[in-house]
Amino acid sequence: MRPARLTRSAIVLKPSTVLSFHRALVKRKYRLLFTPKTRGKPGPKRPSAELVSLIVEMKHKNPNFGYQRIADQISQVFDIKIDKHLVRRVLARHCKPGPGSNGPSWLTLLGHSKDSLWSVDLFRCESLSLKSHWVMVVMDQFTRRIIGFAVHAGAPDGPDVWRMFNSIIYGSGSPRYLSSDNDPLFRYRQWIANLRILEVTQVKTVPHVPLSHPFVERLIGTIRREYLDHVPFWNAHDLERKLLLYKEYYNTIRPHQGIKGALPDPHCDKIDRESARLNAFRCKAHCHGLFELPEAT
Repeated sequence: MRPARLTRSAIVLKPSTVLSFHRALVKRKYRLLFTPKTRGKPGPKRPSAELVSLIVEMKHKNPNFGYQRIADQISQVFDIKIDKHLVRRVLARHCKPGPGSNGPSWLTLLGHSKDSLWSVDLFRCESLSLKSHWVMVVMDQFTRRIIGFAVHAGAPDGPDVWRMFNSIIYGSGSPRYLSSDNDPLFRYRQWIANLRILEVTQVKTVPHVPLSHPFVERLIGTIRREYLDHVPFWNAHDLERKLLLYKEYYNTIRPHQGIKGALPDPHCDKIDRESARLNAFRCKAHCHGLFELPEAT
């Protein structure tokens, strides 16, 4: 392409257009992959208002009743076929917890012990060529610090997951507890055996309840919303390089509301920083210009 034609093309095509086109291709890819080829019957209808009111009232009057017992009682009295998962969804949406359930969970309690609990999770993202890449992220719940990232092109198996975790913790030590979800990859025998060798105790979350794994789930959402939705990548090496830039920005520059505006990296808080003045400051670019933050001149 001639230089003059390249200049005209750059004027017509903006970076936001390329990113929007890439997001549309990713949505189309998964719509084609997971849309059923044959038309099926519609799903079950939502419960009626009377049934919802009955479930909530039974739970308020009988706080010790579980999902299965409420479902069985309604089925017996009203001759309605009702599943315990329907009761669970209704109570999660319409029934507020009582005054005695406001205490912290064990996961939160362990997270407030310094250097004792790390969280690990996997998430998937797509390259510009629409190839799936899996990213493992490990964070410290006490300081909200990102321990590291590891990238694998394609679907990982048990040994791949352990190699990713081992590359993250190399040189960073190991925690006393490691929180993970109930993914089969985190129940692989080699994964459990290696954690036993490192003397790390696993803390499993509640199955199918992302709220029981809140810290790392929120971190993954932040990474997608702030960074990966705006930064395309070509391959695993390119993605890992860009995630390392975001790790440095997240740990040393970005304050976190969960720790009262402090920085995740405790060493950065101990550095005496010069306060900037409103009439004398400059903006410094981070992550190749994606973020521009003020600092003292």
